[in-house]
Amino acid sequence: MHDEFKLLSGAMVTLALATSALVIVPFMQLNPVQPPAGLKPYTSAQLRGREVYIKNGCIYCHSQQPRDKSQAPDDQRGWGRAPVAADYYYDKPHLLGTMRTGPDLFNIGARQPSADWHLGHLFQPRAYTPGSIMPSYPFLFEVKDAAEPGDRVLTLPPGYTPGGKVVVARQEVLDLVTYLQGMDHTYPVLPEAKK
Repeated sequence: MHDEFKLLSGAMVTLALATSALVIVPFMQLNPVQPPAGLKPYTSAQLRGREVYIKNGCIYCHSQQPRDKSQAPDDQRGWGRAPVAADYYYDKPHLLGTMRTGPDLFNIGARQPSADWHLGHLFQPRAYTPGSIMPSYPFLFEVKDAAEPGDRVLTLPPGYTPGGKVVVARQEVLDLVTYLQGMDHTYPVLPEAKK
């Protein structure tokens, strides 16, 4: 009975220390963090696009956390500066990613601001990046005989438009592109020094 008490006490102390180190201390450190002045809350279209991003598994191949210069050449790749905790202020859940099969998307809105490029790339990635292993997402689009008023028609490179038809973006892919264009973290993270 005495050994069981020691075992249970030791397990409880270990659990308390782990909880303290992994939950309580980080919460206390990050609780006062405020968003940088250049970071804006997501719009409703961006939130819907974020859901499309999650549902289609983009997080499995793309990260949203470029590494520091001392750890990787991410800045030389044009992926932007290393992030700080405040960059993710409005992200719930955080979509940091776990691996990079494709490029980091932390600053894709700054690197590639064109909605036409994003739409075409999502319809057929190899038309824009030869040799890309990214899957195409044709189910996010409609192929029609003719466009209707209000349709967003894709302008694709020669040879990628189905013969005699038009490719029209559905609302969910338009929202996804709005989300991707909003990923622009080129604002300063530290307040400017007063002169």
